Parts: sequence; C-alpha cells; structure tokens
Amino acid sequence: MLNKKLMVVVVAGLFSTGAMAAGENNTGSCGWGAKLFDGQRGIAPQVLAATTNGTSGNQTFGITSGTSGCTQDGVVKSNWKTAMFIDGNKEKVARDMSTGSGESLESLAKLIGVQDQHKAAFFQATKENFAKIFSSDNATTDQVLASLKQVLASNSELAQYSLSI
Repeated sequence: MLNKKLMVVVVAGLFSTGAMAAGENNTGSCGWGAKLFDGQRGIAPQVLAATTNGTSGNQTFGITSGTSGCTQDGVVKSNWKTAMFIDGNKEKVARDMSTGSGESLESLAKLIGVQDQHKAAFFQATKENFAKIFSSDNATTDQVLASLKQVLASNSELAQYSLSI
C-alpha cells in the first residue's frame, strides 16, 4: 500500500513539473524542495524538489508567510515562456530589435512585463544594443536571453525587467 502511495506522489510530481526545460530548476526558487536540491541538475532532483514542495505544502506556506526563501512581491517569473517565444520567433524578434519597433518586440516586452511608460526605452535599448543581443547570426536562444538580460540590467530605467529574464 505504501509503495502505491509513493508511486502516486511521484507520478503527480512528474505531471506537475511537465514544463521543465533542460538545465533549469523549475520548482521555483523557494520552498524546502528548492533549497534541499539547490544546485543539482537533471530531471530527478527537479521532480524530487517539486514533489517535496507539493506534498508538504511548504512552498505555498512560504509564499504566504515570506519564509523558506520565498518572497511576497507577487512576481511570477515565466522565463521558459520568454525563451520559447524567442526560440520560435527569433528572426522576427531580431528584425524588430534592429528597427526598435514591431509586433514581435511588443510581444516580448509584454512577456517580460515591461510597463507602458518604459516601452519606448525598452525598444530604444534593444535597437541600440542589437549587435550585442544578437552577437552572431546563429546566436542561441540562451545567448540572446543572457545578452538581453545584461542590456536591461545596465540600464537604470529598465534594470527591474532584467529580473524577469
């Protein structure tokens, strides 16, 4: 009976972590599971961390109480969505960044959470730093994201958005 319950917990953990990206810790940056398996790579540590957080309810408690490494700032990060968007629209994003305008750049700004009052600065920064963000014709999505994060972090008006990448 105990083995069946353990299997259900593991399977539930697998389904709850279905959006995993290779090399990323997708259990969040807080909760006992994230802390217990901090720095470990691979599917097994991620599943175990998510299962620990999910079965004990500690991550939810941590978020609501501000404990276990959790904060109450209300920011939900969606790095994987941004990466998937850039990966699927790399040529359009590159074109729009090179001109400082366009539908793909507008969508990227929305995904990152750029507020309306900062969009003009965001568009200008991506245009001015296009060669840095897309450092080569075959830049990987990870390279584009890392470079974009650096560009935003170095801009006092946009630095807050580098945390969303």
